[in-house]
Amino acid sequence: MIRGLSHITLMVTDLDRARAFFEDVLGAREVYASGERTFSIAREKFFLLGDTWFAVMEGEAPPRSYQHIALQIDEADYESWLARINQAGLEIRPGRDRVPGEGRSIYFYDHDNHLFELHTGNLAERLERYREGPGGHGES
Repeated sequence: MIRGLSHITLMVTDLDRARAFFEDVLGAREVYASGERTFSIAREKFFLLGDTWFAVMEGEAPPRSYQHIALQIDEADYESWLARINQAGLEIRPGRDRVPGEGRSIYFYDHDNHLFELHTGNLAERLERYREGPGGHGES
């Protein structure tokens, strides 16, 4: 039985820059740094973001794509998150077209081409909105 998400591992070209991103931009807490010792395939750092364990390992950055990690934020905090990302000098990607009721999102790349989304909605809201159909009046 799958119990849930264990961790997310991302390859990064610079562990110190990744630490700054996770701590300063996302507000994560570093809980481990391998230093020169390696138990895995490369030097690494572990972060806790809420209850989610992120591992970052030295390696080659992936190519850019729409594949992304979405993190939930409160609607009231949307503008402050947008300002924080802009202040960090991160590239914001234009979002996709949305229908009313599915929340707002900020898509942005970290320094190693990973796409993150800060999203104000949740799964229950999204499913309810999609049940309403394209016109939003109960059509399917």
